This record gives sequence, structure tokens and C-alpha cells, in this order.
Amino acid sequence: MREERDNTSAIGRPIWSGTISFGLVSIPVNLFPANRDSRVSLRLLSPEGEPLKRDYYSPQTGADLPEPETVRGFETAKGKYVTVTEEEQERLAPEKSRDISLRVFVPRDGISPLFFQRGYILTPADKSGKAYRLLAKTMETMERAGVATFVMHGKEYLIAIFARDGVLRAETLRFNDELRKPSDIGLPGQKEKVSTRVLKTVEGAIARLSRKSIDPKEMKDEYAERMLHLIETKRKKHANVVKSATPRKGPAEVVDLMAVLKRNLEQGRKTTRQ
Repeated sequence: MREERDNTSAIGRPIWSGTISFGLVSIPVNLFPANRDSRVSLRLLSPEGEPLKRDYYSPQTGADLPEPETVRGFETAKGKYVTVTEEEQERLAPEKSRDISLRVFVPRDGISPLFFQRGYILTPADKSGKAYRLLAKTMETMERAGVATFVMHGKEYLIAIFARDGVLRAETLRFNDELRKPSDIGLPGQKEKVSTRVLKTVEGAIARLSRKSIDPKEMKDEYAERMLHLIETKRKKHANVVKSATPRKGPAEVVDLMAVLKRNLEQGRKTTRQ
């Protein structure tokens, strides 16, 4: 019999590990993100190419405030806050758990995609491949999805688990009060009558563009591709390439940002006059 091995070393470390449990069934699993961010991330730089960072400051006084001195609060009225300490946050945090306890199984199509928040892939752990495949096959055959809550990074999530092609996938779900109703954004509640002629026209347009499925090749970020092409072209031509200076040793010079901004604006005005 072939020994089952945990392949997490080949695909990176999971962001969560635990068990799927319901009844007397308990299956060790690893959780991995189902997506990766392919968008082009641009850093904020100074004109000299130095990476910049954001600091906390008071908009009233302009005084900087180190992060360790900040507190968190909930606004109860305009300009009034109830502060909450870190100890209080920890006391109210959900109990740490390594268990996805399935509460209920529902029809796979019975969960609206409006609730979907972020996708994940579950993989078998600790030689649980056989039980994992059995659960995936059974759920897929019965066209069922399991709903559960679990704790990850100190936060409790509502999650739905689906099975497709022998793989267990999970979607964290938004809570019901996080969804807006159409009436919240001004959509009228009454149904408007549509003429049969207009209805047939719309149906015909949809039918002409209908296909059985969408080609994954069409689901690409064209903006990111164009941006990466522009960046690579500039890099090869050494155009608009800046390199941050080597950090100097010793105390850094204090720069009056307002003075620099005013000087740049004044230079801009002189250039315009010329």
C-alpha cells in the first residue's frame, strides 16, 4: 500500500491547520488561499526614489503620534468615542480552536454568491487523504455544502465548504447584516411592467451571447498586463528609473515638508510664467 505524504512543503505553508468535524467524523486539513493577487502594486516614492511611509498624526494639532501610543475607539456620536483596550479586545475575542465544526449541510446552490467573501482550498493533512477524498466525493454526489464557523488569526469566520472534482474548497461568508438591501441604495420596491416586445428583444440579445461556460483565458487582468509591459519597456530603456540613495549613518536631517512643498509650488508658478 502506497504511503500518503503531506505535500505542504512543495506548495508552501498553510495559513491555517486543523480538522473538519461533524458527528463522529474528524478529518485533519490544511487551509490555503485559493487566489493570489496579480494586480500591479506601485510604491509611493519621493522624486529621488526613496520609499515613503505613512505616519499617524493629529489633523487638529499636526503632532505625530507613535503607533504604541494609539488607542482604538468606536464612534458613538459626532466626535465622541468609546475606547476599548487591548485587554478588553482579547477578553472578547473568540476562543482559540483548531476545528471547523460543520453545523449543517445545505444544497450546494442554496448559498447566494452575494455572501461569498474569500476563497480557499482545503488539503488533507496527517495522512487523511482517504477520508478527505471520501468526504469530497460524498458531498459532490449529494450536491451539498457544509456550513461552519471557525477561528483563524484570532477572528471568527462563517465558512461554507464545497466539493468539486474531488477537491474541498471553502468560502468565507459575509454575515447577513453586512449585505445591503436594494432599498438601502434607493431602488424602488414595486415591479414595473415590461411589454412582450421589449422582453423578446432582450431575450434574443442574451441568447445570441450565451455560451455553456466562460473561457478562463478571458478572465485576465488586462490593465496589469499593460502596466507590466510598460514597466519592463522602461526598465530595458533605462527610462524613468530611480534608485534610492544608500541610507546615511548618524542622525537624519529634519526636513520641513511644508517648506519643500511651498518651494516646489513656487518653482511651478515661475515655470508657468516663463
